[in-house]
Amino acid sequence: MSAETLKDTGPRPQPAPQVFSPGLGRPIAEPAARQWVGFRTLLYKEMLRFWKVAFQTIAAPVLTGVLYLLVFGQVLDKHIEAFPGVSYIAFLVPGLTMMSVLQNAFANSSSSLIQSKITGNLVFMLLPPLSNAEFFAAYVLAAIVRGLAVGLGVFAVTLWFAPSALLAMQAPLWVLVFALLGAALLGVLGLIAGIVSDKFDQLAAFQSFIVMPATFLAGVFYSVHSLPPLWQAASHANPFFYLVDGFRYGFFAQADGSPWVSLAVVLTALAVTTAAAYRMIARGTRIRN
Repeated sequence: MSAETLKDTGPRPQPAPQVFSPGLGRPIAEPAARQWVGFRTLLYKEMLRFWKVAFQTIAAPVLTGVLYLLVFGQVLDKHIEAFPGVSYIAFLVPGLTMMSVLQNAFANSSSSLIQSKITGNLVFMLLPPLSNAEFFAAYVLAAIVRGLAVGLGVFAVTLWFAPSALLAMQAPLWVLVFALLGAALLGVLGLIAGIVSDKFDQLAAFQSFIVMPATFLAGVFYSVHSLPPLWQAASHANPFFYLVDGFRYGFFAQADGSPWVSLAVVLTALAVTTAAAYRMIARGTRIRN
């Protein structure tokens, strides 16, 4: 037997076992080109989910926002001037736009997760090697996209009622910043609601008793300076108020408070909710069992 044959019949080295990171099962040593495949796939699935029924998820909320403007704006436009030199209709449009962004970002992540839990297909998101960060980011980014799409639709349709005041944005960067932060915050809150809820009734209670009141009491339809002191203090304890106020500041350079204070409050709220949601995902709270 030749030396070459003896060399070939020797023990072959075994591949090193993969070491898995804590989370949903992503191996640490993985080619860079394949690391984001799961994230992109889940994000595409979440985007396709609401886009396939865009008439319900985008067109219907835009129509709701227009109806709010027609009812409140046409009735109160001659009687209320929330800010000096700003008509009530122009004042109302940013508030309705932000309200649409918040409600639809929340609805997207929360309804998607609760549907997956109830129908039993959540297991197909847990079996692939998705990290906690990918799972979290895919749901939240899809919620941001839907929230911004609906908000842009509401703004585009309602722009016709006060074009000169709304197109002359005083600080467009603030508009973009608060729109993104608002959609992100409600996307994370929707993810939390979907995690802690086991059926649609629980999710509906979360939306009806927390999200909806907080949105309507955030100064969408009025300036908080017109409220009694007690309700002004209550409004300033509502994080949604700072989203609406900072967003509106970008249009008129007028607001009920400083945009920097609003930014600090919103970033704090986003950090707290992100930490809570990420911890729930890492622990598998009501997801793996």
